[in-house]
Amino acid sequence: MPDTSVEQGQHPSVFVADIGGSYVRLGVSDSPGSVRLVESVPTPIDSWEAFGATLEALADRHIGETRSPLVISMAGAIDPASGVICASNVPCVSGRVLGAELSSRLKRRIRIANDADCLALAEAVEGAGAGHDVVFGVVLGSGVGGGLVVGGRVVGGATGIAGEWGHGLPVSTHVDFDGTGHAEPVNALRCACGRVGCVDTIGGARGLERLNALLHGEQKDSHALLDDWQQGSDRARRTVSAWLALVSEPLAAVVNITGASVVPVCGGLSNVAPLIDALDAAVRGRTLRQFRERVVVPGAFRHDGGLIGAAIIARQDDWREP
Repeated sequence: MPDTSVEQGQHPSVFVADIGGSYVRLGVSDSPGSVRLVESVPTPIDSWEAFGATLEALADRHIGETRSPLVISMAGAIDPASGVICASNVPCVSGRVLGAELSSRLKRRIRIANDADCLALAEAVEGAGAGHDVVFGVVLGSGVGGGLVVGGRVVGGATGIAGEWGHGLPVSTHVDFDGTGHAEPVNALRCACGRVGCVDTIGGARGLERLNALLHGEQKDSHALLDDWQQGSDRARRTVSAWLALVSEPLAAVVNITGASVVPVCGGLSNVAPLIDALDAAVRGRTLRQFRERVVVPGAFRHDGGLIGAAIIARQDDWREP
């Protein structure tokens, strides 16, 4: 069982923020597993001064003069050695030691955590992965992300991105569409990271749309495509069959490597229950261990998982000020 014990005495309420390319959302958690949103404001993505001023104003309005720390969940890779962040959706912070610079400006301890890690932690401790020792959280939104949690703690590793399965793992270039044993070629796509064939190229909602365009030469958004699939369209069935084969293989490899016993899925595609059911069946058909119970499951936190995960980090006392 995971060790989820936390010290609650010093800070019964903890402050957290979720920063995306569109909004900064500030919340307060009065008890584990719950977060109350207190304010949401547009994210200044191009101006460092405006970005810092926005967070400073939020802290002044809602946190005040207390020494309460703030944990921030946001997309991006954080170098564990230097603290430097690379965040493509908020370019004004890329290349900065964000935690230290914000700590100095806001005069409080700041912890920056990857949003996929926060989602995975929320699911592992309070959500669909509760009770499992090794949890691999998956994000299937506009793109692909992931986080690894062992014993109730995020595993970042030497690189800080131990759960990042969207880049580096190549997808197959052949698909058996009908289960006949005859595999047809599917071209690998170039990824924004510079590599070719990353899971992120076809795994999220935009990736599903790219895959459909590659197979059928048509532009169709993921919502319409999945509606067509559920209504029995042959074209949509072929696209989703390819998607399931191409995504389940690297995800099964992740399950084999990490030893995860559950894979909660968050993000927009997780709202399509039949798709997650089919992904679970495809993954379990490819893992080395024969799982009797479901492995890939819908996440419990569809909207506030990043904030809830950040609150769990805030209550884990190995980083806070005395």
